[in-house]
Parts: sequence; C-alpha cells; structure tokens
Amino acid sequence: MPYSFQGKKTLLTGATGGLGGVIARLLHRRGAELILTGRNADVLRPLADELSARAVVVDLADPVEVDRLIAESGEIDLLIGNAALPGSGLLPEYTLEQVDRHLMVNLRAPIILARAFSQGMVTRGSGHIVLIGSLSGKSSSPASALYSATKFGLRGFAGGLRQDLHGTGVGVSIVQPGFVSGVGMFADSGAQLPRGMRTISPDAVAEAVASAIEHNSGEVDVAPLEVKAVALLGSVFPELSARILRRMGGGTLAALVEAQREKR
Repeated sequence: MPYSFQGKKTLLTGATGGLGGVIARLLHRRGAELILTGRNADVLRPLADELSARAVVVDLADPVEVDRLIAESGEIDLLIGNAALPGSGLLPEYTLEQVDRHLMVNLRAPIILARAFSQGMVTRGSGHIVLIGSLSGKSSSPASALYSATKFGLRGFAGGLRQDLHGTGVGVSIVQPGFVSGVGMFADSGAQLPRGMRTISPDAVAEAVASAIEHNSGEVDVAPLEVKAVALLGSVFPELSARILRRMGGGTLAALVEAQREKR
C-alpha cells in the first residue's frame, strides 16, 4: 500500500532556506501537517501562511531554543532535519564561537531533535526521520573541513540510529545532495562549477526526501552521475581525489568561501 503523508505531523527545520521552502511545498502538496522552523521570521511566517503551517522561530545554535522547539512541537510523525550552516573556509579563519555555532546547528541540533522525537515514534510504532546531509559527508574537499566534519558526523549518526531503530516501525534516512541549482548554499554563492560538473534541481532533492520516507531508504545521494563518481572516488581513494580536486576546483572553492563568509 502506498505511503500516505496525509495528516502526518511533520517538523521541518531550516524552512527559511530556499531548499527548505521547496521541501515544505512538496510535503504540503502530499497532505502533511507542517511545523516550520527557522531564524528569519520575515521569511518563515509568510511561508507558513501560504502552506497553512505553524511557524516556530528558533535559533538551533541555542540549546534552550532547541528545548523550546521540542516542547512546543508535541508529538511528531515525521522529522526533516534540513537546517545547516555552510562552514566553508580555512579553520583558523573561524572564531571559537563560530566553530561552536556550526557544530550546534549542523550536528547537535539534529541529534537532539532525533533523540527527543524518536522516543514517541517508537512508542507509537511508526514515524520517520530524514536528515539532509551532503556529498561532503562522503568525500572531503579543500576549504571545507568544518562543514565536512558535521556532514560526516551526521551521516554516521543517521546510519547508527537507523540500525538501533530497526524493527520498531521507525525509519531513518539521510539524503545527500550534491550542488543544487536555483536555491541553497551553492546557488546563493554565485560560484561556477568546474567544466563537466552539473547541478541538481531543488525539486529533485525534495522528491528524494519524500521517496526516502516512502521506501524507508537508508541513504540517498542526489546528484548527477559525475558528481556521485567524484564523491565515491573521494571515499575510496581520498588522496587521489584530493589531488584532482586541487587541480579542478580552485576557482569554485574561492568563490564559495568568499560568498559564504558572512554566514559564519
């Protein structure tokens, strides 16, 4: 029997980012009952009004705010952990406070939310957690040590939690996009990909989220074949991949770092 999103109470973090809005609209079309979170109230509230959703303005870098979000959300059927900071640039360029902020938003918050909501899901015998990772969680690249650290960690957490919840009726998935066109971190930077590399549409990422829930998929990579191949090469032969990336990606990386500097 096809999976039904109808009436499923769904918490989506990072709704004020462009990709979050695309995911929210798809889930709304499928009938989900949405709770949307983000820091930017001016973006969040109009989106919530459009989708007949509930808006909760939250800074996930603040543990007290994360606890408030858990308390205000109540029982959740679906958790979509989409919020993230870019984390591009060399590590010495970051203050300790900025390092902590990236770790809190990209890694701690989704872990704490999954811990809180999975307990009720297990009791009810149904539910699903989707964490939005990145192919940077499979293969590292220059000027992305902090971002990769959080995405490698998120991937490991998702895989381990999925095994822990096996047989409970609760699924755990990680969806790992490559470079996304139109909206999101890469698109907002204005950087250009090296020749021969392509982007993926935000709609494809949103569809991958829905499909991961429908089919209870553990890990879903969303990218063109050549981008997936580079990520696979990096995971199996990291030194070879590093040499290739240094040769082909310098301009792209520099543009990303500069454009994302203000988001630290």
